[in-house]
Amino acid sequence: MNIVLDTNVFISGIFFSGPPYKILKAWKNLQIQIVLTQDILEEYQRVAGLLAEQFPTIDILPIINLLSIHGLFVDADRLDAPVCEDTDDDKFLECAIASNVKIIVSGDKHLLRVSGYRGITVLKPREFVDTYLK
Repeated sequence: MNIVLDTNVFISGIFFSGPPYKILKAWKNLQIQIVLTQDILEEYQRVAGLLAEQFPTIDILPIINLLSIHGLFVDADRLDAPVCEDTDDDKFLECAIASNVKIIVSGDKHLLRVSGYRGITVLKPREFVDTYLK
């Protein structure tokens, strides 16, 4: 199963336990595939770098490198018009559309509000884990 992960879920999976961690573990165990664009990877790296300053004992480089190698990268076109209230979140929809992925996992209220756009479901991490990883 291919999914798109919002930055908050990816980063939470690295730094904290709970559903986001379970999602990254499922990716590591080849149960799911993370689909992303270069823009999404760069946002992951930027946010992870900021958190790494607060949590210096956590080495984020290995997981970023794994994602760079084993993530499924796509080239995505920009949307014709903004969809999310926070237009920076549109990149996740663009990635899903370009890759025909039907699930974005996110806790972001702007993405959650547009669930259903072009047949894409936006699920909170707990909902995804309970539905697809049990």
